[in-house]
Amino acid sequence: MLPTASDLPPAALTNALDEALELLREYDRDDTSAEPLPSLLAQCESIVAGIGGPQPLRSIHHFACTGGTLISRALFALPNTVVLSEIDPLGPLPRSRPGRVPFAPTDLIRALRHSIREVGDETIIATFLDGLAAARAGLERDGRHLILRDHAHSQFCQGAVDFTARPTLHEMLAGRFDLRSVLTVRHPLDSFLALASHGWVHFTPSTLEDYARRYLAFLDRHAGITVFSYEEFTTDPETVLQQMCAALDLTYSPLATALIGAIRLSGDSGRSGERIAPRPRRPVPPGIEAQREGRSYQALCARLGYAP
Repeated sequence: MLPTASDLPPAALTNALDEALELLREYDRDDTSAEPLPSLLAQCESIVAGIGGPQPLRSIHHFACTGGTLISRALFALPNTVVLSEIDPLGPLPRSRPGRVPFAPTDLIRALRHSIREVGDETIIATFLDGLAAARAGLERDGRHLILRDHAHSQFCQGAVDFTARPTLHEMLAGRFDLRSVLTVRHPLDSFLALASHGWVHFTPSTLEDYARRYLAFLDRHAGITVFSYEEFTTDPETVLQQMCAALDLTYSPLATALIGAIRLSGDSGRSGERIAPRPRRPVPPGIEAQREGRSYQALCARLGYAP
């Protein structure tokens, strides 16, 4: 395998660039009209200097079963992007055997939260943000763009919770970083039907109306973020992905939607198939059909621009 530029020490890289410059000079030696070629190293330095400072951090937010994995895979397929999927430092811990501390040698936050002496949320958040800052800086040095995919289900759709009792992931990030965010949605009836089919209705009462109430609380906490719909993405993925790239300050690639089959993320629970296209609605059980007149559900559909 031939060495890349990153494999060479600075002196060797400079020599290689100078040799390439000399070859170009020899090629153009008979062209008296040509402008003198500046140093290739100087040109590289000029390009790097023109990038314009630190890149923003990016985030994407959505409920479970709203097509978020498909859209996030398209973002991951963009040039030089890294997506961290289903992130929530204050979310419920994975299950472990009673009385046993789970083996997780790479997970500092999990270790803190399993401490027999309680560690406060402020410390957990600070640890998460400091680690994230280090990861972002390292990826930025490599020319990569970091995107965090939220796991809002942890906060808004598990048990009887006070939605205002803790910050959202977006609020944590916005308090520390220059942040670019998007929010994706799907018709709430379709997402609730998918949630029920997977057995992920983790709240009581397990109704469409209570789901809509939680969805509205989620939207309230993320007001002001640019919204994109799953339905529009499946109908015209290239156009919607271009719009999302503009909102996230990312470079669009027309190949991204064709490459999603090579991307794997956690949370990939949707119906199988790599083709981006609208899917028919699942059958609506009579019990759920009767709930479509609920006040919160009607308000949610109106807010998102869907017919109930």
